[in-house]
Amino acid sequence: MARIEIPYPHRRGGHCGSGALRDLTEWAQLGWGTETLSEGLVFTLGGALDFSYVRSTQLFPQIYLVGRGSDLEKDYLSRVGANCVVRSTDDADVGWSFVTDEVDKGRPVMVWADIGELPYLRVRLHMSRHDIVITGYDDEQGVAYVVDNDRETTQTVAYDDLRRARSSVGFPTPTRHTTYHVDWPERVPDLGPIAATALAASAAFMRGGAVGAPLLRIEAAEVEASGLKGVQEFADDVRHWPTVFDDDALTAALFGLGAFIEKAGTGGGLFRMLQAQGCQNIADLLGDAAAAAATDAGTSLRSRSLAAAKIAATIPDSETRLVEALETASRSVGTVDTGLEAYLKGYL
Repeated sequence: MARIEIPYPHRRGGHCGSGALRDLTEWAQLGWGTETLSEGLVFTLGGALDFSYVRSTQLFPQIYLVGRGSDLEKDYLSRVGANCVVRSTDDADVGWSFVTDEVDKGRPVMVWADIGELPYLRVRLHMSRHDIVITGYDDEQGVAYVVDNDRETTQTVAYDDLRRARSSVGFPTPTRHTTYHVDWPERVPDLGPIAATALAASAAFMRGGAVGAPLLRIEAAEVEASGLKGVQEFADDVRHWPTVFDDDALTAALFGLGAFIEKAGTGGGLFRMLQAQGCQNIADLLGDAAAAAATDAGTSLRSRSLAAAKIAATIPDSETRLVEALETASRSVGTVDTGLEAYLKGYL
């Protein structure tokens, strides 16, 4: 019987995907500059900032809000020069071999798991696209060693529990033992070019000019929209909630709204705080004023989002300015124009 546990650096994260990728990048001894790699920079280099809103009687609560695209993990890995193959299966034994093949090579491995089936999280909610990293296993004890952005320390998870978490058919999509096989590069590319493409990609998602699989697809939803169009539809729809929801549904929607924005593993402000941190890192590392302006545009949204039901009408303008700042930063990164910061601040 085998036992292996890979030494692994870990800090708690704001979001499962960017938190796991930050730890994995540090494990691979990669990064930019001399400072500790930030989760915000990892999220920003994923180029997956988005806004999706769904209202449907098929959901509880009857609304769903998410601020990132589905390909954050793959796109980040591609940008930093890693070769990534994502494999899925409905066969539990094959799915476990995906993990052991990697761990036996001395490589921690990122997988999907349903939070409702992970005992250490102690939650009733099911969310099947939660990224965790498996750093080892012990056949004699029948446990895997799991690192989660929501916990400070490595967790031991029984094989049966992990199998259920990795074979979930719950919200928003079947987990199917999805596993990321990553060959890391010896060094990362220069930050400027990949930051430019990532910032442009996020702006394109928000503009509706990029195609990506949605994190959630509900057939015959009453309202479903994304990007800046989704922001506007959300702001318009909130005003109708008192008439389209009964008291119980309205209470659940308002509670869920705050959770989706601040508490559902978004890193704060529907991922905008992570984006702002990443833009600030890019500005500091490259000395770029336009990236710093995108930081200001991102942080301004959080203060407006905390009471979204009251101030929903202001969010479309804030998001539009954020997208404009990202587009400007994308063009500016690598060719500093100190006049841009003052120009942009007039819009913030």
